[in-house]
Amino acid sequence: MPLFITLRWLDVIDILIVAALLYQLYSLVKGTTAIHIFFGILAFYLLWLLVKALNMQLLATILGQFIGVGVIALIIVFQQELRRFLLMIGSRGIFSKENFKNFGGLRVSGYGSLNVDAVVLACQRMALQHTGALMILTRRSDLKYYVNTGERIDSEVTANMLEAIFFKNNPLHDGAVIITDNRIKAAKCVLPLTENKVFPFQLGLRHRAAVGISEPSDAIALVVSEQTGEISIARNGALKTNINPKQLKEILQEEFGAD
Repeated sequence: MPLFITLRWLDVIDILIVAALLYQLYSLVKGTTAIHIFFGILAFYLLWLLVKALNMQLLATILGQFIGVGVIALIIVFQQELRRFLLMIGSRGIFSKENFKNFGGLRVSGYGSLNVDAVVLACQRMALQHTGALMILTRRSDLKYYVNTGERIDSEVTANMLEAIFFKNNPLHDGAVIITDNRIKAAKCVLPLTENKVFPFQLGLRHRAAVGISEPSDAIALVVSEQTGEISIARNGALKTNINPKQLKEILQEEFGAD
């Protein structure tokens, strides 16, 4: 048995590709309940490799059968995450410059510019006035289809502009505002509703639409409740309710790399 393992340049490429795939899958399930399943599957696979290396034939065969059937189970369990993964590849590609920067540790987050202070201030004011609002912050996923369902605006993001759009007597206040690269692309946009069967019954259409758009895409959805004045945020199909302006600012700064 050789003392040192020969490592070809193709082996290095193989390792880097697998590492990039695992990193992207982890990024998609991070912060959701699926993250526990992700780590469980990873641990199960590593156990199978260890059993094979120790030449434990019977146990290796049993675990191998589970892994074979598990591929179908993975498609069912991670259908939303896989959908987002394919959308991400279709929009910018898994090996885009942004992904390499994130993977290499040069930049932890950030998907374009956003006037975080303006968005937070608008949410804070509308929450105090119980003005209902739904804002979609685009990241990598292409939301042009949903932009085309609304009224084109293409305006700079300011707190006053957002408040004016969602003013109750404004014909644009129904539906969602979609923001891309610090521009309000459109208002009154129609979004898909979540099909989650255990969605809290006390939450309305804005919250359902927020989760609905965050399930197939990596967009961030912000909701201001007209009934309670609470601010909520939806990411990766998960909804976090009753967050304060300080928490909202910290989340958006982390996601968009703002100062």
